[in-house]
Amino acid sequence: MKRAGALGLAGATGAQGASAELSAKLEKIMAAPVLRPGILKEPLKIDSVELLKAGKNFIVRARGGGLEGYADAHSSVMSAAYPILVKKVAPRFVGKDARDLERAFHEAYLADSNYKWQGLPFWVSMAVVEIAILDLMGKAAGKPLGELFGTVKRREIPVYRASGHRGNPPEDEIEYLQKLVSETGAKAIKFRLGARMRYDDASTKRDLALIPLTRKTFGPGMAIYGDGNGSYDVPMAIRIGRLLEEQKFGFFEEPAPFDYYDETKKIADSLNIPIALGEEEMSLRGFRRMIETGTAQVIQPDLLYSGGMMRGVKVARMANAAGLPCTPHMSGGGLGFLYVAHFASCVDDPGAHQEYKGEDDSLPVRCSTSSLKSEKGMLKVPTGPGLGVELEESLLKSAVAVRA
Repeated sequence: MKRAGALGLAGATGAQGASAELSAKLEKIMAAPVLRPGILKEPLKIDSVELLKAGKNFIVRARGGGLEGYADAHSSVMSAAYPILVKKVAPRFVGKDARDLERAFHEAYLADSNYKWQGLPFWVSMAVVEIAILDLMGKAAGKPLGELFGTVKRREIPVYRASGHRGNPPEDEIEYLQKLVSETGAKAIKFRLGARMRYDDASTKRDLALIPLTRKTFGPGMAIYGDGNGSYDVPMAIRIGRLLEEQKFGFFEEPAPFDYYDETKKIADSLNIPIALGEEEMSLRGFRRMIETGTAQVIQPDLLYSGGMMRGVKVARMANAAGLPCTPHMSGGGLGFLYVAHFASCVDDPGAHQEYKGEDDSLPVRCSTSSLKSEKGMLKVPTGPGLGVELEESLLKSAVAVRA
């Protein structure tokens, strides 16, 4: 069976699937800072953190040192979660030295029992405030975001295009996937399986037809990934997984419901195809357990759902220490693809391809160092300071502050 890293250690070290050496490595990474020391020589006081709304877009603006940092605030989440950001998160960073961002982040988590509020609305709020401050820090240092964490290792990122369709006929899905590939030149694709947290006769019939049809259509040179969205029990996941193996798919994402860790481990142990997991995980210790026990072989944090870039980089360092790739999930549109690109630019092993959702719903920005488009399946990472983009002035002029 094909296994690497933590899972490869399982047979030799017992049910927990982790050697003492790996456990010690992960403990050290958990305790270590992730931001590069000395990136800012002088204090950078965070003067203000605001949530702005411009049309359908929510934007975080952080000000300090006469500069401004911005983050697209995952508008579909923020339309409901904005009181948490405005009342419980943003005020906790004002007045702090951006050089102490990791400490400020932890203090914001503890302040007024904020940890009791944790979940997607809280962690997305923390993430987008953090990213706006990282953008501010990058501008102050004159460095792209990846260099705040260490060395930028890659300037171009291979991308995959994912279909959001489910339940359509296999022939229609193939036509849609062909459209995505023609638009971006992507050398990798992903599509959805099952019926989302369940399966039935119709979804199984579609799965069994679509999986081989996709390989037949796109040929052996295309990387193909399957996303179960938690649809299966163990026997059906193994059945579908073996078909994915036969058709040489790259990974099988969330075969069982996301918090069914024991069941997912059984699936992983029964299959050779790597299991991808982590989109819904919001605990660093949860990620550590996933890595140590071999529950998944592709570690997949969502950079917004799980609390931001700093936490994502820490997860990547744990995964990479175990010999596993860390390929983030991308939620929503906006600038999520840009966060993923900067992440992939600086971690040791981000996996073969990164998710790219296209330009239709992205935030209007200007960038002088990248087209921000997939060209022949590659996305060029901006090299300007911070995120390397500037928001369109017309967008900022129309923006109003959000009050809780």
